[in-house]
Amino acid sequence: MKNRQNVLTAALTGLAPAVWGSTYLVTTELLPPDRPLLATTMRALPGGLVLLALGRRLPVGVWWWRALVLGVLNIGAFNFLLFVAAYRLPGGIAAMIMSAQPMFVVILAALFLSERIRLVHALACVMGAGGVALLVFKGTVSLDTVGVLAAIGGALCMASGITLTKRWGRPEGVGLLTFTGWQLTAGGLVLLPFWLSLEDLPDGLTGSHVIGFAYLITLGAVLSYIVWFRGIERLPAVAVSFLALGSPIVATLLGYLIKDQTLSVLQIAGMAVILLAVVLGQPRPPRPKSEQTPPAPPRTTASPSPDQPALEQERSG
Repeated sequence: MKNRQNVLTAALTGLAPAVWGSTYLVTTELLPPDRPLLATTMRALPGGLVLLALGRRLPVGVWWWRALVLGVLNIGAFNFLLFVAAYRLPGGIAAMIMSAQPMFVVILAALFLSERIRLVHALACVMGAGGVALLVFKGTVSLDTVGVLAAIGGALCMASGITLTKRWGRPEGVGLLTFTGWQLTAGGLVLLPFWLSLEDLPDGLTGSHVIGFAYLITLGAVLSYIVWFRGIERLPAVAVSFLALGSPIVATLLGYLIKDQTLSVLQIAGMAVILLAVVLGQPRPPRPKSEQTPPAPPRTTASPSPDQPALEQERSG
């Protein structure tokens, strides 16, 4: 029964990276061009404020700085570094570097969560990175140092956010919606000054822009992060980290279906390898107890009856 619950939880949690895989398409097709920080800030801050208004509860005590740290790691810094890497590196290279995130979680979970490093997890990390390489890598390109460091930093932010969210949990009596609202608001507030200082406001909003922002706020942030944080609570941190590898699969499939991009045999093989890595990264069901042979009853030595010597003598005679 527990294994079935884990499978259902993993499937539901995997919907969050699937939605995030559609973010690139929505950003390029529906949002104002060349406004990555606007898209990221709008994705986090409005939804976070709505959840705060619904929950009507602010952090208390240590949860002020914990919510800030989690919001920066899971949302603010992660998305900022992701966009820096995307602008300075080809998408394939950025995705390959970001695919190291499960490896970071394996190490951090061993250090801070006492989750044992398993050989199957190391194998799944290698397979995941290899699958992403097959899926998105195209040709030999020069590497930008800032872009590489940003991609590594983004992977570390996501890995640290998963680990600390698992370690700290959420305060007693605080609902999942409120907890998500804290992090979205914190992440959006951190991004706000970067957006205002580095990007100009768009000239005007069209109907496509409104639809795109609505998608990012609802599905791309509020609902997906609620599902994501729920999965972190119920699954091992390492298992959740491998589910994030579903994003490049969805992005590739949407590009093929909607933008008429090609889909090669190597890319299909990469998808299969990634999916296998995700499966290997999930918790294993407990082994059924082997049926043991019931122990033999203890041998009891019966006390000889008075007639036993006579019977033995008669048999011997």
